[in-house]
Amino acid sequence: MRIYMIGAKGIPAATSQGGGIETHVEELATRLVSLGHEVSVYVRPYANPRRIKSFKGVELITLPTVKRKNLDALVHTFFATLHVLFKPADVIHYHGVGPSTLAWIPRLLKRKTKIVVTFHSRDRFHEKWRWFAKAYLAFGEWTAVFFPHTTVATSHSIQLFCRNKFNKHVWYIPNGVDIPKKLPGLDELKKFGLESGGYFFTLSRFIPHKAIEDAIIAFKSVLTDKKLLIIGFAGDNSAEQRYEKKLKAAALGDDRIIFSGRQTGETLKQLIANSYAMIHPSRSEGLSVSVLEAMSFAKLVIMSDIPENLELIDHSGVSYKSGDIGGLKNALDYVLADPKMTEERGKRARESAIRLFSWDSVVSRTEAVYAALKNI
Repeated sequence: MRIYMIGAKGIPAATSQGGGIETHVEELATRLVSLGHEVSVYVRPYANPRRIKSFKGVELITLPTVKRKNLDALVHTFFATLHVLFKPADVIHYHGVGPSTLAWIPRLLKRKTKIVVTFHSRDRFHEKWRWFAKAYLAFGEWTAVFFPHTTVATSHSIQLFCRNKFNKHVWYIPNGVDIPKKLPGLDELKKFGLESGGYFFTLSRFIPHKAIEDAIIAFKSVLTDKKLLIIGFAGDNSAEQRYEKKLKAAALGDDRIIFSGRQTGETLKQLIANSYAMIHPSRSEGLSVSVLEAMSFAKLVIMSDIPENLELIDHSGVSYKSGDIGGLKNALDYVLADPKMTEERGKRARESAIRLFSWDSVVSRTEAVYAALKNI
């Protein structure tokens, strides 16, 4: 099949200022190519500054955008949607509820092409958006299930939301993770002053709804020699940069808290694999790729109790009430007091990741969705 993907900033995710959607698109697109499909991904100029034409067999189509928070995704999606109208596409796959608002255009003008939308998360609850953007994204939730031929949800909670709110069946296909076959080394830990098993970590872009300040505040009240490693970065927009300053201000006075900046590749693998446990305090998620990565390395995850988090851990982590810093502090104390339990639940997490969240499974299920569209 000839497949076009719209909605990601760019691939590879490691160099595109991207997050979960970019990782999802990268893994999906490259694996579909390996199965014999032709895949093109629309990317933004700042995510592909060298104007690379392909990545691991995936065609990269760079189109302009307006790099402002409220316009970036919509403007790029608009240009991509117009461009794809003149391409021999079998499937046009939109990623995200914002981009889905324009899926009606190829649905109306490109009748033989099948339109798919992946509903990654309920973006309107992300704290960076103001009222107009929230209203538009609420509209996007409706378009995500009514404009395409079929819809994919990355979590059971989103699938249930679509069923209960819109009385529509959507497919459930989660995010995935590469399962490491062997443990990485630990030589990269030295540059951060860390020792194996001697630290907790968080892993996310610096966006307010990730609630990293909750982890910092709770950790500062915990009596332990272990450290807290904050892995992540702020993009070049002012909201994320302000949030980064807020996080660093919250960490002042505690030299156990370390900011590593963005990490990828072998360094990131070593930082995850040699940690004691992960803290994931997010107030809003789709289905966290960061949590899946921690689980793949057999790490217990202490997480907020939002539904998208709870469906991941399958009795392999520790949860607390979202936003309850005292509850998070108690969870940290509990995990610190029982290293054996922490190790056992980490092993259970890895088994769950292998069983339910391999990228090969994600790709085969997505391919099945595309194939089923031939009969519509």
